[in-house]
Amino acid sequence: MARARKIPGVNAKATFAEAAASAIEVRSQEVFSFADGVLDTTDPERVHDMRVATRRLRAALEIFAVCFPKAEHKALLREVKRLADVLGARRDPDVQILALEELKAELGNGESAGLNRLLARLHERQADGNEKLRDAIEHARVSELEKRLAALARS
Repeated sequence: MARARKIPGVNAKATFAEAAASAIEVRSQEVFSFADGVLDTTDPERVHDMRVATRRLRAALEIFAVCFPKAEHKALLREVKRLADVLGARRDPDVQILALEELKAELGNGESAGLNRLLARLHERQADGNEKLRDAIEHARVSELEKRLAALARS
């Protein structure tokens, strides 16, 4: 799992608003730094890292809510939550597939037939989740979510 980036400028001399601006800027950049390769189902850690980054961003948005214009903040928080939900739905089958593949490696060929059917269903869920994630990332790109979060931080 990727470590959280340090937030520069957050110290005892910084105002709450300055800390808010830095936190939102860093956390939003962190989220979108994982977008490349996140649809690669052979590397489930990218999805995990992006999902964790959205949770960190969401927490920062909630903690510093009083620093931002209410309507704009609420709309952006809603979009971040939606992205996090899609990432979660995409991540769940990844975790289940990994666990079942480890179990399957321990079983004999005759014992793994049921697991193969379950794995096939999970791969279908993973593919469906990937399509939804592709749409969500495209929506974030088209709606300029990252730029709008940066603008919120500057406000």
